Amino acid sequence: MKRIYAIESVCMNCQLCAVFCATGHSRSKDIIKAHNREKVLPRLFVEEKRPVSFAVQCRHCDEPFCVQSCITGALTKSLEGPVVYAEEKCVGCWTCVAACPYGAIRRDVDRKKIAKCDLCAELTEPACVANCPNQALVYEERGS
Repeated sequence: MKRIYAIESVCMNCQLCAVFCATGHSRSKDIIKAHNREKVLPRLFVEEKRPVSFAVQCRHCDEPFCVQSCITGALTKSLEGPVVYAEEKCVGCWTCVAACPYGAIRRDVDRKKIAKCDLCAELTEPACVANCPNQALVYEERGS
């Protein structure tokens, strides 16, 4: 299965991956409206400890602890590979946030839900990867 991988040696912490992630998940798909009016939470964040920085998003684990910990079944492992989030089933208990060993699931406090990478399923390439100016993110399949 294809996953997003970070190349930390070329990440410059510009945060454009987060900007385009939020924009892509907004109702308007407009960069200004998504950030100023809709206040969409990106499904990833950039970790930085100078001189290294890299984007952190769901790893779509083969055996995801988040799915095992989800009390409502809002998170499931699809047959194709990605961990899928059904927002309507989420009760905002955030056990998945605690269970994720990568810290990749974010609490959406305003909506009492979570924000988790969905690999931009409707696109051929995730928005964060497509808009990274340094190509610090790649979307590819690697051997196990």
